[in-house]
Amino acid sequence: MKKSSIFGLIVIAIAIAVIISVYSNSSTYGSFNDAQKTNSELHIVGHLDKQKELFYDATKDANYFSFYMKDNKGEECKVVFTGTKPQDFERSEQIVLTGQMIGKEFRASKILMKCPSKYTQDKVEITEAKAKEASI
Repeated sequence: MKKSSIFGLIVIAIAIAVIISVYSNSSTYGSFNDAQKTNSELHIVGHLDKQKELFYDATKDANYFSFYMKDNKGEECKVVFTGTKPQDFERSEQIVLTGQMIGKEFRASKILMKCPSKYTQDKVEITEAKAKEASI
């Protein structure tokens, strides 16, 4: 085989590997109702239900934080995050969760908060929190 043919096959193999890795890491946006119907990871956009209790007790378990959130379709669900409670969580205007439904709870692996900036009224501050790896 010629060197140019071998080089071409290697380039094609690398391109296929890149496409597969990008496709496998991508997740879609949905609602809590969509999360109940699928086992794959979803992004859910919504806001914190401030009427319900936030639970975080660092003395008992620093890697357990739970709260209730309403998605953009108005459906409410309990969310469990296996990480520390993000700073200024209550101030968030909008929350984007990444995770999947386990039973009746949504297990978030990432929380992205969009908070109003304390310095300028026109800018929005974005904060991301990632969950600790835990065996479920």
